[in-house]
Order: sequence, then C-alpha cells, then structure tokens
Amino acid sequence: MTTLYTAKKYAVPALEGHCVEFLTKHLRADNAFMLLTQARLFDEPQLASLCLDTIDKSTADAINAEGFTDIDLDTLCAVLERDTLSIRENRLFGAVVRWAEAECYRQQLPPTSENKQKVLGKALPLIRFPLMTVEEFAAVNPKPRVDYIDRPRCCLRGEECSINRFQQVESRWGYSGTSDRIRFNVNRRISIVGFGLYGSIHGPTDYQVNIQIIESDKRITLGQNDTGFSCDGTASTFRVMFKEPVEILPNVSYTACATLKGSDSHYGTKGMKKVTQELATGTKTTFLFFSSPGNNNGTLNSDCWKNLACWIYKRAQFRKHRKVEEEKKDQYRERRHE
Repeated sequence: MTTLYTAKKYAVPALEGHCVEFLTKHLRADNAFMLLTQARLFDEPQLASLCLDTIDKSTADAINAEGFTDIDLDTLCAVLERDTLSIRENRLFGAVVRWAEAECYRQQLPPTSENKQKVLGKALPLIRFPLMTVEEFAAVNPKPRVDYIDRPRCCLRGEECSINRFQQVESRWGYSGTSDRIRFNVNRRISIVGFGLYGSIHGPTDYQVNIQIIESDKRITLGQNDTGFSCDGTASTFRVMFKEPVEILPNVSYTACATLKGSDSHYGTKGMKKVTQELATGTKTTFLFFSSPGNNNGTLNSDCWKNLACWIYKRAQFRKHRKVEEEKKDQYRERRHE
C-alpha cells in the first residue's frame, strides 16, 4: 500500500496500475476489508468493487478477519447498505458490535451500550433487525430505537419455498436422544435455510433441537445449529433455521438430521419418496428421499419418516456471484492493459 501511495502522490500511472493489479491478484476474504478501506482512500473504484464482491461471497470469513474492526464508519456503512451479503443478520450484528467496541477503544470511551450506539451512529439503522428470528432478536439488548430495513440480503433474497414429505399427521412420537435422519438429493442447486418440525401433542411447549445437513459420502457436516423452538400444540410444523444457508448441489447425497429434546410430539406418516415443486417461472425442483442407515430414532421405515417434515429452501445464487466477480476481474485487467 505504501508503493501505491507513492505512485499516487507522484502521479506515476504505470506503477499505480501494477500496484492495483498486484492487490487484485492477492485479494482474499481475510484481507478484503483492509483493501477496501485503502481502495476508497486512494480512489480506486474498480478495486473497491472487487473487494465488495469478495465480501459478498465470503461475508462470514471477511467479518471474522482482524482487519474488519479497523475500518472507518463510512466503509462500514457502505457494506451494511448492500443487499448481497451472504450471512444471517444476527451474525452480522455481532460483528458490528465488535466494531463498535473497537471504535470506543479508539475514541477512548468506555464500551457501554450507550457509547456503542453513539459511535455506530448512522450505521445502526442499516442493521436489518426484522430479518432475525424471534430468538435471535431476543438476544439483542438493549433494543435499539431506530427505523429498520426489512429487505432481505443475498442468498436469502427471492421467494422462499418449502416442501412437505408427509401426507398425514399422527400423534405421539417420543425422543430418547437419537436423531431423526433421512437421506435426500435434489435435481438442482438450492440453498436450504431450515426445516419444519412437528411440535408437542400436550399444548404449548418449548423444545431444544440440533439440526444438521451432512454430505453423506464424505461425512462432512455442511451446516448445523443448536437452537430451540416453541410450538402451540397444533399439528402444524414449526420453523427451525440454520445460522447460514446450506448450499446443496444437484444429484449429491445428503443426510438431514434433527435431534430433539422435549415431550412427545406429532409425527408424519405416508411419507413420499419423491416431491416435485414447480415455480411460477416453470422451474421444477425435485427432492428424492431415502432411508438413512444406523440409529435414526425409527426413521428407517420409508413410509413413516416421523418428524423431519418440511424443507425450507431458496434457489442458490452463490455461483452467480462467483461468475460475476471473475468477469469483473477480467474486465479490470483488460482496462489496465489498454
């Protein structure tokens, strides 16, 4: 960055071009915020755009990097204004709180809630609190008194879809610490954001639950969440969401798991092995379901897969962002060599 500063100061465009090309080539999620700050400082809009694309694609990695808490307020706002961040809002808010604590330290202020809200200033209304679940928002204290944006971000944009495997609901399914499991694959790339689970037969009840999606052949856990949900005693399903959307590739075998702790619940019967959903655009998404080997709380019977009822998903947009980013990089290199 010192060399770029020198090239700018003494108006050496050839050296400036080489510096920016070098930085572009070495742009990664863990240095994207640092380079974004410098790109804005040195008025390099193309480099800044590439940094923002990298942050969009790998938001969680970028905000966990050391350089995130060092950015200035205007850069923070420029990022929070984006609709294309691929992260759940509660995790983004946690990172913003870390930034506020660091800013209080820089301004030699005690990191109280009042001072953190003060240093955040115009950034605070950019947090989209309505995108959080009730449980996530309950953890936000004190509750900020600001107008909220409710426009979804990135892979959480677009119409949310869900499919239900069951044709009938029955009563009394117990839990002994083992997981309800089912294997599945899908014919197109999607991102699963959560499951719909049945609740108690005894009226309003709280459950603790761990949900996971595992790539079956590699035995790699792609997403999981230790959380809970409240039910109202009806035979409806209740939403349990992942912290981040889980990318599902076409024709790859995955295992869905749900481990519940709580009272006896409703459960599904007459489970379908194939469920197809057609969108208004004519696009068809087909789920195929298979029994999962091992101890799976009785879900081996393919006609009665018990509690994992609904798949909540959206069409994934990750690859599109990667393609756009690569095209921008290529266009930028071409301009520099003209």
